[in-house]
Amino acid sequence: MCTVMHMDDLKERLRRTRRVTIPWDDDATRGIGGRRLDDLLDRWADGYDWGVHTRRIDTLPWVVVRAGDTDLRVVHQRAADPDAPVVVLLHGWPDSVLRFERVLPLLADAHVVVPALPGFPFAAPSTGPGMSVNRMAGIVADALEELGHPRYTLSGGDVGGAVAEIIAAEHPDRVAALHLTNVAPWRAFTADPAALAPDAAAYLARSAQWFRSEGGYIAVQSTRPNTLAVGLGDSPAGLAAWIVEKLESWSDDSAFTTDELLTWVTAYWVSGAIGTSFATYVEPATPAGRIDTPTVLSVFPRDLKPEPRSYAEVFLNVREYVEHPAGGHFAAWEQPEAYVDDVRRALKLGG
Repeated sequence: MCTVMHMDDLKERLRRTRRVTIPWDDDATRGIGGRRLDDLLDRWADGYDWGVHTRRIDTLPWVVVRAGDTDLRVVHQRAADPDAPVVVLLHGWPDSVLRFERVLPLLADAHVVVPALPGFPFAAPSTGPGMSVNRMAGIVADALEELGHPRYTLSGGDVGGAVAEIIAAEHPDRVAALHLTNVAPWRAFTADPAALAPDAAAYLARSAQWFRSEGGYIAVQSTRPNTLAVGLGDSPAGLAAWIVEKLESWSDDSAFTTDELLTWVTAYWVSGAIGTSFATYVEPATPAGRIDTPTVLSVFPRDLKPEPRSYAEVFLNVREYVEHPAGGHFAAWEQPEAYVDDVRRALKLGG
């Protein structure tokens, strides 16, 4: 994924960074603070060693699967028992398969497939425009068939959760159970507040307020992805500011060390994937209807918009609704044991 030349270029860019005056430095609601960003950039330029992390990542059991006309790169961790259940872990934005690094050792008794979703870090080369969540779902489903997994449990959130919902809707015979950390966001556009339970209708109002106060990144990534991709793809400082602000504000305190944050950001830098990672914000999706697949919904308090059970049940067959005391948007990384407990709940539901 990376050459010495890539890293030499990165270090040089970091040392020449024009440090920008940030007027609202102490106001976290206005984005990353200047002093916080300076600390990250100083460490990234001197002391951070990408080689240590990429060597670890390279030891994961990577394979490339041909799915229709597309290559899909996946981590394929096989269990000793050939009849073990199959778990598919689906990441979101702004992360990658690294979201599940801490989960993999805890699922050694299952066959685990972690796709590097097209357009994201570690993925096979992008196939260009048109990579909607529906197309991703088709690619992942085809790859699982190619790997010899006719039935599986899907687990994920964010973009990965939307992909999981679509696969379950389109291939109900293949998906034994779902484990989700959120309901696909586009569900909010199809819901009729008048037909919802009071707490579900109140959730829709809170969700709309969240989009007004926190959803500016969605507006930019979905309407002007080309312009944003140039700025972030050419400036490591800009890329770090854009991604780290989300990683920190969407997770519990101390969820990441400085080097862990930089590893997740460096994965985007060396792959040049920031622009292609916007695809699911841009490309229109065809939403799934109500899904009958047995579902475990994990609710982590620091996630973006935790849904009440009454809202989720409008769209999903929620058999278990599990509220956790800690964790956020990257729960598989932040609370791996709790996350795996809920994956196992889904495995039991799926038989």
